[in-house]
Amino acid sequence: MTQSTDIAQRIIDNVRRVIVGKDSVVEKSLAALVARGHLLVEDVPGVGKTTLAKSIAISSGCTFQRIQFTPDLLPTDITGVSIYNQKTGEFQFRPGPITGHVILSDEINRATPKTQSALLEAMEEHQVTVDGVTHPLPRPFFVVATQNPIEYEGTFPLPEAQLDRFLLRISLGYPGFSDELDVLDRQERSNPIESLKPVCTPDEIIALQDEARTVHVDRLVRNYIVQLVQDTRSHSDVALGASPRASLAFMGTARALALMRGRDYVLPDDIKELAQSVLGHRIIVSASARMRGLDSNGIVDELLSRVPVPGVRRPVA
Repeated sequence: MTQSTDIAQRIIDNVRRVIVGKDSVVEKSLAALVARGHLLVEDVPGVGKTTLAKSIAISSGCTFQRIQFTPDLLPTDITGVSIYNQKTGEFQFRPGPITGHVILSDEINRATPKTQSALLEAMEEHQVTVDGVTHPLPRPFFVVATQNPIEYEGTFPLPEAQLDRFLLRISLGYPGFSDELDVLDRQERSNPIESLKPVCTPDEIIALQDEARTVHVDRLVRNYIVQLVQDTRSHSDVALGASPRASLAFMGTARALALMRGRDYVLPDDIKELAQSVLGHRIIVSASARMRGLDSNGIVDELLSRVPVPGVRRPVA
């Protein structure tokens, strides 16, 4: 685990040169990449959502593509299009910006549902189908989508099927006083991201992804995961609970987090730490609960306090 931890720490340290005072967010973002998932960043403008995605791409040696979602964006603007070549008499596929390693889907909820759905196949199956022909996407493949929670004019809320495909939802939040001063000092003459260099290769990221799947998850921890997810479905204030994809998200991300921290087994504390990011966007709160001011974060907190936390057993060598 030492080499894997070293690679992960190099990436985190590199990103921290740009993203100040948000160590937990940076770690979770990298965990989503290592777990072969995708990331939804929901926050106000100007807190570093785009910078976070770009710095992860640069640090990992991956290609970076940015898609600005707008109401007039078409699905083919994302996936690519087949164009007829008069010289050869054949159709040639011209790939869209989705065919990169790290894809920033900026302000994803400004595009129409039809355009948003162009990401569904890519995010789940790591491929795109254009005119009946399937084109595989490169590894690693990591979608970072951003949306602004305070702007509702001209937006189209993400459907449940789209939200469920994001492994984690995170929020950067405003920096503290000293951190914001640090940002001013670091960017006095230039933006640190301009001098950011890769600290690993895409092949090393793939190796991390493969190794994360070998991290041990005890039966007691698996029971804890399933109990948390199942309780979202029976909660009186929840109109629609989390799907089995949430249980898989818990296990995959917890494995990645454990690997990055130098462990070959998952702790219940890993699950508790990830609960808001895994479950928050997968729970639809009932109308009566919303009228009482209850949101998904409050329900997750209640579940964490109610569901018994198991002990942990180290894997037998």
